[in-house]
Amino acid sequence: QVQLVESGGGLVQAGGSLRLSCAASGRTFSSYAMGWFRQAPGKEREFAAAINWSGSITYAADSVKGRFTISRDNAKNTVYLQMNSLKPEDTGVYYCAAAGDIIATMFASEYNNWGQGTQVTVSS
Repeated sequence: QVQLVESGGGLVQAGGSLRLSCAASGRTFSSYAMGWFRQAPGKEREFAAAINWSGSITYAADSVKGRFTISRDNAKNTVYLQMNSLKPEDTGVYYCAAAGDIIATMFASEYNNWGQGTQVTVSS
């Protein structure tokens, strides 16, 4: 079992930046991939970015590619999501998730553990 705690959300103006953090505990952090998902009001949860166990492979949704960067620090048991050039449509609750194995994936069904989420609000 993995426990995940997100932080770093908040209110920011369009064009601004935020960095989300997700601290993990439980299983050995370097034994699983991590992902970030988000859910806008009235919409389903969607994939944002993923990273494999070592940090050597990352994926990002087309909607955030070039603006968001996922990274991880295995020594600190933490995954990050650097979000730049934020847009109002990036508003939502952001969740980090721990996958069942080392392979990065965009599919929510491959993630076994989820954090409680952190709110990101981008004003126009």
